[in-house]
Amino acid sequence: MTATLHYTMQDWAGLAPLPAVARLQSGVIIYNPIAGGGSKRRLFALEQATQILSDAGVAAELQPTSAAGHAKELARQAANDGLDLVIVAGGDGTINEAVNGLAGSRVPLAVLPAGTANVLGHELGIPSDFSSAAKMILRGTPRRIALGLATSPDGKFPPRYFLAMGGAGPDAALMLAVDTKTKLRLGIFAYWLEGFRQLGRYRFPKFRVLTAGHEEEATLIVAGRTKHYGGAFQVTTGADLREDAFEVLTYGAVGPWAYLRGLPALLRGNVRGLEKVRHWKTDWVRCEAVGSERVFAQVDGEPIGELPVEFRIVRDALTLIFPQCNSGERN
Repeated sequence: MTATLHYTMQDWAGLAPLPAVARLQSGVIIYNPIAGGGSKRRLFALEQATQILSDAGVAAELQPTSAAGHAKELARQAANDGLDLVIVAGGDGTINEAVNGLAGSRVPLAVLPAGTANVLGHELGIPSDFSSAAKMILRGTPRRIALGLATSPDGKFPPRYFLAMGGAGPDAALMLAVDTKTKLRLGIFAYWLEGFRQLGRYRFPKFRVLTAGHEEEATLIVAGRTKHYGGAFQVTTGADLREDAFEVLTYGAVGPWAYLRGLPALLRGNVRGLEKVRHWKTDWVRCEAVGSERVFAQVDGEPIGELPVEFRIVRDALTLIFPQCNSGERN
């Protein structure tokens, strides 16, 4: 069974607290109208969550996104306007956009999971029910955390902050290939469908992985800030949002059969036990292509471009609300 994380005040002993959510008064709820398939029922649930926040004294305006990158603009504007809180109702891609709008500011970010994979929602134990999630936000604890930053040494793509994970290899190729309409229709199954298609198409090229005092070749890398990956699955099980480090996991196997043989370990949450898997903690890692084949990178489930790429930790970069549930609730 997949473990759910619950952060307590003891976990944060010695860290300076930020203002309690209950004292925040103004905010926005940035939502992706098509996240998770989109529906009138979901919008109604979102309005209910807004009312719950309002009843607690947090006036949050609903602001829908209209195009790729819009969530970043809305989050940045909220910070510039001096609002107390930004809530994102969407998937990991929409959350990532908001993170890039808030990075470096002091405005807290909270999440109402509404996407396909909901990696951050799984990591923090936030339910997909908006009303329950809104109540957890009100009981939450805002804390400063580090972010990951992906950069292109040769300028092939602009710098991109990320909250959950960065990576390169077949996962990024899969994310690049998934059709948006299919994802809206099939949800998480669209990734499974495309994944099996990629097994017959992807050539699994190796690339060079460099970090302090270490160099190797791999076909897959995950620079994890969270234990969860691709939804409820756990890959970088030693990662922790409270640490100023990635857990890096690499896989050196080549070919579709090696990846198929590793599927049971992924389902069990025991990828670490696979042959040719290595993992370690670091605050910086670089990936470079070693041949002529293009290798793509991704952050928080969104493709960003091709190698080379550097992933590094940026400390004290974001205020994230860690929700807490009542003792009688289950997520």
